Amino acid sequence: MKDNDMPELDFSKAKRAKDIPALARIQKENETKERITIRLDADILAWFRDQVTGGGNYQTLINDALRAHISGANERLESALRKVIREELRAAH
Repeated sequence: MKDNDMPELDFSKAKRAKDIPALARIQKENETKERITIRLDADILAWFRDQVTGGGNYQTLINDALRAHISGANERLESALRKVIREELRAAH
């Protein structure tokens, strides 16, 4: 066999990932995720990595932080809208 030749592999008895419970679970978890490239400051990334304990995932923590920020932003918007509506209703009476 030459250095650049790949050996012939027999995949006839291989199982699909969906037929292996652990792999199927990982595939299911990642269905809603999208792979991107993002550049983060080293100190921010280090902080999230330092927060991971017990087999956690720093990427999940970043995702959770972004989701919490979005939720908070929506709540502030809703609160501001309610305030404006109350003021307009008071002014109309």
